[in-house]
Amino acid sequence: MSTTKIKFSKEEILNDYYIAHLSRNISLMGRKEVLTGKAKFGIFGDGKELAQIALAKTFKEGDWRSGYYRDQTFMMAAGLFTAEEFFAQLYGQTDIELNPGNAGRTFNNHFATRSLNPDGTWKDLTKQKNSTPDISPTAGQMPRLLGLAWASKLFRNNKELWRFEQFSRKGNEVAFGTIGDASTSEGHFWETLNAAAVLQVPMVVAIWDDGYGISVPRDYQTAKGNISELVKGFEKGESDVNGIYIYRVKGWDYPALIETFTQGVERSRTEQVPVLFHVTEITQPQGHSTSGSHERYKSPERLQWEKDYDCNARFRNWIITEGYATESELNEIEAKAQADAKAARDKAWADFTNPIKKERDELIKIIDNRSCFCKREHVDKVGEITEQLKAIPNPIRKDNISAAKRILRHVCSDCSIREKLQADLTAWIERNMEDGYDRYSSHLYCETERAAWKVKGIPPVFKDDSPMVAGREILRDNWDAQFQKNPLLVIFGEDVGGIGGVNQSYEGLQKKYGEIRISDTGIRENTILGQGLGLALRGMRPVAEIQYFDYLLYALQTMSDDLATIRWRTKSGQMAPLIITTRGHRLEGVWHAGSPLSMVINSIRGVYVCVPRNMTQAAGFYNTLLEADDPALVIEPLNGYRLKEKRPENIGEYKIPLGVPEILREGSDVTLVTYGSCVRIAQEAVEQLWEFGISVELIDVQTLLPFDLPNLILDSIKKTNRIVFFDEDVPGGATAYMMQKVLEERAGYQYLDSPPKTITAREHRPAYTTDGDYFSNPNAEDVFDGIYELMHEVNPKRYPKLF
Repeated sequence: MSTTKIKFSKEEILNDYYIAHLSRNISLMGRKEVLTGKAKFGIFGDGKELAQIALAKTFKEGDWRSGYYRDQTFMMAAGLFTAEEFFAQLYGQTDIELNPGNAGRTFNNHFATRSLNPDGTWKDLTKQKNSTPDISPTAGQMPRLLGLAWASKLFRNNKELWRFEQFSRKGNEVAFGTIGDASTSEGHFWETLNAAAVLQVPMVVAIWDDGYGISVPRDYQTAKGNISELVKGFEKGESDVNGIYIYRVKGWDYPALIETFTQGVERSRTEQVPVLFHVTEITQPQGHSTSGSHERYKSPERLQWEKDYDCNARFRNWIITEGYATESELNEIEAKAQADAKAARDKAWADFTNPIKKERDELIKIIDNRSCFCKREHVDKVGEITEQLKAIPNPIRKDNISAAKRILRHVCSDCSIREKLQADLTAWIERNMEDGYDRYSSHLYCETERAAWKVKGIPPVFKDDSPMVAGREILRDNWDAQFQKNPLLVIFGEDVGGIGGVNQSYEGLQKKYGEIRISDTGIRENTILGQGLGLALRGMRPVAEIQYFDYLLYALQTMSDDLATIRWRTKSGQMAPLIITTRGHRLEGVWHAGSPLSMVINSIRGVYVCVPRNMTQAAGFYNTLLEADDPALVIEPLNGYRLKEKRPENIGEYKIPLGVPEILREGSDVTLVTYGSCVRIAQEAVEQLWEFGISVELIDVQTLLPFDLPNLILDSIKKTNRIVFFDEDVPGGATAYMMQKVLEERAGYQYLDSPPKTITAREHRPAYTTDGDYFSNPNAEDVFDGIYELMHEVNPKRYPKLF
């Protein structure tokens, strides 16, 4: 490392000193706000101020952060976060103007910038500093970091992308990742580091090492007790074609921090290489969080060391020793920082509480002076609840809503005040519940005109002489058409490039469009998903292939905690329209034949789930999704790649609408609902049942999320009065989900003349061999038997028992 002495200006140093002390003060005050009950939980960045200020100096417009929930000082120094916003997050402020990072949907120190305009269009991401939305799962920020950095490499190396100047300026952007030392024990960290070292992308990782993971010392976390020693195998030498450059620096050494970060980040930016900074001797003055005190697990000697090596105290000594300021000047700065922190706290608290008090006052105005002395209970319950609500000094919305609903319960039906009071309270409750939906539940999916479910369908066009081709060829030709149209489109995954996919559905595309756009990856599902997530956040249209549906479980945590919640947890401030493609159902054995749909659909709400029955439908879903701004999972039927299908004349243009089932065969006796590979099994069973005089209406749901938007299945039940749900998931899985959607949510139960029925796989995964599959998964005979038995119960004379 260069030993050139960096010149500092007094103004810059004193401003840094102010930010360090402002950040420390809000951390100290934040803890008190939690312990006094004004906030629910707090996690803070005290002890890391100086290193984060130094790193922020290298963070430029267009750059991206994927960080750690202790980065408050970095965000403040970068100009992306204020002290008022700190307290707004702590209190759970839902006003997006006051809390633009998370709108109260995650707890404090979970940061994000806004990439989207209010109408859902992209901002110019190169003219602002960008932060992806933080998540709490440790190291969960790492997979997307890889994709953010990889985007810069693609933007630099593909000249077709240079015209997209709102997303990148020829790939000059660096992706900054921050992580606590203990979190480097997670697999996400190692998988990301390895992938970055192979891909050679401009990714900077700063590890804040304060010696502990909650209460567990570093020696119990990390081999050799030193993460930079442990990752030496990744270190890039002079003759190495790939690897990572590694720097080490102490977290209290201001000039060394600035010099080290400046040199490392510039190297990453110009050479497009990954760089890791191990920042040691950092302290944590208040311990891990408000959940406990660090005095319980740190020795007196360690606590004294942390006081001696506190970065703010060391910074003060350095400033005085170097003659940049006097003690009195620094005292004034410290006093100002403390006063500004208090003012920010008080304003944020007023901004948070005053609107709720106003709502409470509006409610009291409705119910005041309308007391009702109940003749049966001999108590004025309305007046009692009203007085209880008045007595709460700082009510929350729960108090207000709960009081309104309880009052309605306690006004007798024959009471003279009930009719008017009920009308007024109901209007108030409805208004505030709608407001609550907007505050806490809106924007799980895209709500603009570019919502995936709003894309209008265009049917595939067939002629009498349209050729019959293998299903994989329809996918291949459809991707070819899409790659010609959209330069932002990229596809990547295991075996996708060189051999064109394990089922040849990308045959020849890499040769035609190049390795930048169709690329192979290592066997690392979680960071494959992370690559796509990062690219999508930066404006590209990525398709991440997970080779088999069973292997999606490697990436499920990132899908669930990160991808599925991005739009929701930023209240539509960011989006990541990533398409995840995989293949599933019925091949061979436990790990190539599973259909754990219920596990997926119940953990990735926020991501649409398409379950096409053939490759024509699958291609149509891809065409639809590429016109929209929602992420989605498409599960191609694994046993359909070689099956012959008519090739659509409008390949690449037709679109299958989401949430619209298709009636494949009309019937009058029973409605049979299924999807994916089960459709062909159902078609076989339906033919067999027809031979016995049973007319089955067969419906392919096509997508599980969204589910049957036009209520087509309900209309079918009204006709047949019986329903069977069929799939390959476990009992109580996706069939139970479909049953709840149709019978409970849409009130389909009232049209049934027979109990509803489900046909599913066994509770275990599919066993090996064809016979193993036969006895594990439902087959045509099971469907026949299930529906025939249903009809036997209806008319045993016409449909006698068969065995």
